[in-house]
Amino acid sequence: MNNPKLQAVRGMNDILPDEAQLWLWFEDTVRNWLEGYGYRNIRMPLVEPTALFKRAIGEVTDIVEKEMYSFTDELNGDELTLRPEGTASCVRAVLQHNLLYNAPQRLYYSGPMFRHERPQKGRYRQFHQVGVEALGFAGPDIDAEQIVMCARLWKELGIRDVTLQINTLGDASSRHRHREKLIAYFERYADQLDADAQRRLHSNPLRILDSKNPAMQDIIAGAPRLMDELDAEAVEHFDAVQAILKSRGIPFEINPRLVRGLDYYNRTVFEWVTTRLGAQGTICAGGRYDGLIEQIGGKPQPACGFAMGVERLLALIQEDGMQNPPAGLDVYVVHQGEQARDMAWRVAELLRDDGLRVLLHCGGGGFKSQMKKADGSTAVCAAIIGDDEAAANVVMLKPLRVQAEQQRVDLADIRQKIRELIK
Repeated sequence: MNNPKLQAVRGMNDILPDEAQLWLWFEDTVRNWLEGYGYRNIRMPLVEPTALFKRAIGEVTDIVEKEMYSFTDELNGDELTLRPEGTASCVRAVLQHNLLYNAPQRLYYSGPMFRHERPQKGRYRQFHQVGVEALGFAGPDIDAEQIVMCARLWKELGIRDVTLQINTLGDASSRHRHREKLIAYFERYADQLDADAQRRLHSNPLRILDSKNPAMQDIIAGAPRLMDELDAEAVEHFDAVQAILKSRGIPFEINPRLVRGLDYYNRTVFEWVTTRLGAQGTICAGGRYDGLIEQIGGKPQPACGFAMGVERLLALIQEDGMQNPPAGLDVYVVHQGEQARDMAWRVAELLRDDGLRVLLHCGGGGFKSQMKKADGSTAVCAAIIGDDEAAANVVMLKPLRVQAEQQRVDLADIRQKIRELIK
């Protein structure tokens, strides 16, 4: 009986070496961009207590109700969950290690998140995010800065055709007044609401506004507006965010139905949206969550952050014609013979000491087959060593990507000659 072929879990994808080169380029670009704004890296576990997400995200959200990968630890009975998002984990780490004791924090993280969803383009069960969190900043300037820095990143990545939508969710008192009015309004149309809306009517009516069901759009359009309930301080905060965006030349549209899917948001919320990825058009989203730190168990602190979907951004980049950049090599070391093998090892390590990227041929084979592999690699040149070269302490240096003659080079000069070729 044959063993069945094992494959990756549906919706959890391998990233193969050719594609991974684009990921590495993206990660380098993002890291440099974030450090340019003073953000520092933090790394949290993939697994957290289930209670963290129930408390932070909200027990009546789609994520907690239907999408989390949760399980019981057989060793001690703990209820655990693969993280479905990063903000709650980041805030938990900040509180646990008392990072806000002396000063506000600008932090970022990246890595896999997990949600049990129906896989489709741009939506996977294991997906990757870059998350950015500014903790301890109360003013509208940090909200605006995070939006402005996203606009810079799109330019650096060459991403086009994205639009910015913003809204404000006000503060707890205004959301409470709005919530009561929403419930009263939607109760009048209870028989016309779909199953999701009926389920959320008394637990999370704000999420009904985000419904994509065409049959409910006329009802939703007539719903009470949160904007009409905002107090003066929240209006002033939102006006200040808009003023900064206008001063920086960042176009935006106010979308009063933008509510975000997580319960912890307040005041400013925003999404960067494209029409080029079908239904999964949001590539970056976030906003202010001033109540979350207290919600998780800390002293009240303001906070603002956002996350971007790596797979969706890379899909846009590739759609615009960027190919996966090849793995860069400087030198491919070709060798045949016992003395040549020993020298090839010495040459390869010598060149690596100089910071060069070197592939030492392994697996045997004659000069012809080895040179074929060198030609098929991305190496700028081949360093060819036979026993005669080893005896003379020289290397035959053959350019592979530029028009130049093969040359015999003393070992003492090999690094300088290769540097001249790869300029």
